[in-house]
Amino acid sequence: MIIEDHSLVNEFPKDKTLIQELNMVDNQFHQLFNEYHELDREVHRIEEGIEVSEDAHLESLKVRRLSLKDSLFGAIQQAKLKLN
Repeated sequence: MIIEDHSLVNEFPKDKTLIQELNMVDNQFHQLFNEYHELDREVHRIEEGIEVSEDAHLESLKVRRLSLKDSLFGAIQQAKLKLN
């Protein structure tokens, strides 16, 4: 099984600098960023067989991760608009 890298910088490579900046100056972004990466690590541990989980639990983690990614993407887009 190939496990994909879903780190935020990998998902949005063109926005790496902005992501780093938002993570330092925006508390809400920072909290979402940390939660996203905690979930991503948990999903990876399950997919690699390091942790055991039921399929339904793994799917719920993936859905939550996607929701967080959508929120973070929205914050990135808003920050871009403010810069223009």
